[in-house]
Amino acid sequence: MSQLADDAELIRIGNCSGFYGDRMSAMREMLEGGQLDVLTGDYLAELTMLILGRDRMKDANLGYAKTFVRQLENNLGLALEQGVRIVANAGGLNPAGLAQRLGEVAEKLGLTPKIAYVAGDDLLPRAQELGLGTPLTANAYLGAWGIAEALNAGADVVVTGRVTDAALVVGPAAAHFGWSRTDFDALAGAVVAGHVIECSTQATGGNFAFFTEIADLGRPGFPIAEVRRDGSSVITKHAGTGGAVTVDTVEAQLMYEIQTARYAGPDVTTRLDTIALTQQGPDRVLISGVTGEAPPPQLKVSLNTLGGFRNEMEFVLTGLDIEAKAQLAQQQLESWLPVRPAQLEWSLARLDRPDAETEEQASALLRCVVRDPDPNKVGRGFSSVAVELALASFPGFSLTSLPGNGAPYGVFKPGYVDAHRVPHIAVLPDGSRVEIAPSAETLALAEVPEPALPQPLPRGETRRVPLGAIALARSGDKGGNANIGVWVRTDEQYRWLVHALTVDELRLLLPETAKLTVTRHVLPNLRALNFIVEGLLGEGVAYQARFDPQAKGLGEWLRARHIDIPVELLP
Repeated sequence: MSQLADDAELIRIGNCSGFYGDRMSAMREMLEGGQLDVLTGDYLAELTMLILGRDRMKDANLGYAKTFVRQLENNLGLALEQGVRIVANAGGLNPAGLAQRLGEVAEKLGLTPKIAYVAGDDLLPRAQELGLGTPLTANAYLGAWGIAEALNAGADVVVTGRVTDAALVVGPAAAHFGWSRTDFDALAGAVVAGHVIECSTQATGGNFAFFTEIADLGRPGFPIAEVRRDGSSVITKHAGTGGAVTVDTVEAQLMYEIQTARYAGPDVTTRLDTIALTQQGPDRVLISGVTGEAPPPQLKVSLNTLGGFRNEMEFVLTGLDIEAKAQLAQQQLESWLPVRPAQLEWSLARLDRPDAETEEQASALLRCVVRDPDPNKVGRGFSSVAVELALASFPGFSLTSLPGNGAPYGVFKPGYVDAHRVPHIAVLPDGSRVEIAPSAETLALAEVPEPALPQPLPRGETRRVPLGAIALARSGDKGGNANIGVWVRTDEQYRWLVHALTVDELRLLLPETAKLTVTRHVLPNLRALNFIVEGLLGEGVAYQARFDPQAKGLGEWLRARHIDIPVELLP
């Protein structure tokens, strides 16, 4: 029998962090709010690894999420008192260093927790050998079994480096239920539960398209997954907390940062097209029916490099002749620059309106972004020229920022390495090291054929309204690509959506995608479509190719676009 919880058929896993910078008080809120067996925290993202990499360059002892140390210093005693295990990927690039630091904190507090960590994901010393180039960071996405090993050894706290977000839930569940490496359906169910709760309050109403339907969104509670032996789960939250857990808030998180109907991981490939969501009661959503397949033979690797240096200046154009003013500023700045940077990009945001009642409403923004490997080419030599135009350019000249030096920017790209070439090591509380073997059974990824589509609705009266009148959406980033998940609430709405919102229609609605590769994946169980837009985000979030570098608002832009919708489907 597992030591994790008294109920052999259920494990209650909460989350207290969705990113490095989430609500500091969440750990205490979750520990004090109600019963838990395990409390997880997700601190890592593509951008976070770059931030931690720069920390490690300054101090080799760093490279972990420092806020997690403060959270545990304030809450470790309470967690031990309640018997709640803590599992977090806050180790970042230095899980061993974080484990050591937590030991020092515990000793200072007079506590004796059993602390374990998971290592092996850091491939930087072998990057060239593995064909990964010369990145700043190179971290493989490990799975759940190192976490499970540490918990079965009695660990009170387990910290990891780069594991999959879902592994923070799969590991405790696998340890509790004694799942085997080939219990793919159960593992896939836990992956879905982990994916839902890993972004914290995004599962309880945060960033939710129909947010006005939620009665209390002032301070959303953090999510909990009640995982069962068969891998099914109920998503809920502590009683009395804000936000809501509904089929739609759960689906919103399910659609976040996914790709195809096959969701690949190191332990299992999850079939997203098999998920069933059922509202079981207030703030309780059942996830069931999930099937899994053997994982692919390779592990994904997060690669971050320093791409060079970046700077930008933004001009305010007010009133008449906006296009001509923009053309003048562009011509002047480019001709005045002492040396042209490797990349020089202009964008004009037409936020102005005719006959505006305020000066701000009469103004547009012209942004110039420059990038170059040489910081001198994008430093004050660039930004000072923008300022020098002040008395020699368009009428009403002003800038939104002062001149400054360029800043380094990062480039993210994924790599792939055969799983057997990546060590996966659980360092147990007694210091012993256990090597975790990769999955013995693997299956190469393949596209899921598009399912049979329902018959289209009979033609009838339509009204041109925003797509968001009936559709919800959630969007996000995966490296340089963006995903947009779109779904509706009724079968009749889905019959319309799946035929109306094609790739060609998406390109018309979102002109920025017109020249990019766009693919569509159909998820009938969720009445959903997922679009992948390749290259929209350049070389990743740190590259800042767009003003919305993580594509967080892309789905909301799509919902705001007008399309002909059958009147019978409108509320």
